[in-house]
Amino acid sequence: MAKKRAGFLKRYFGEAFDYIIESRDYIYFIFGLFIISAIIGFVFHEEFSFFDLLIKEIIKKAENLRGLELIFFIFKNNLWSAFITMIFGIAIGIFPLISCMLNGSILGYVMRITFENYGTAEFWRILPHGIFELPAIFISMALGLKTGMFVFSDNKMSELKCRTYNSMIVFLKMVLPLLIIAAIIEGTLITLLK
Repeated sequence: MAKKRAGFLKRYFGEAFDYIIESRDYIYFIFGLFIISAIIGFVFHEEFSFFDLLIKEIIKKAENLRGLELIFFIFKNNLWSAFITMIFGIAIGIFPLISCMLNGSILGYVMRITFENYGTAEFWRILPHGIFELPAIFISMALGLKTGMFVFSDNKMSELKCRTYNSMIVFLKMVLPLLIIAAIIEGTLITLLK
């Protein structure tokens, strides 16, 4: 039974996992850029006060939502963001890079505001939200960036088709489940803590 289960998992996730391994340098790059952007958002938070409007708008949309409504709202937003970031990577990877820097800066900014108002003890509320969500977003951004790099290939159209196909496989088999889990955790935690 265990062998059958392992065989199924290998067949189902194998192709997606192999493409993630093949794309690891892009994932490392996106992760590094995100961390640098988060540090910049944290250290130079005064320069990013315009994020307040964006954050207030998101809070306003979600403030009266609870339970399944909130979970669906979070999932829908994350799904849209991850998918668009990946698909628009076709434009030489510019959109994933901008999205990565923007999201990193917002996280750094939110962490700084949280730190100034509540101290480090409140960071634990932010952490569970990102355990599944951030890897999914990083993978989407990295695959978008990798897809955009098809312009530097010898056989551009063939490479574009191949990268788009593999990215969609990863998105459906790995990113989507991660976003579902992230939305359930985040929506449940927010509902319980309200």
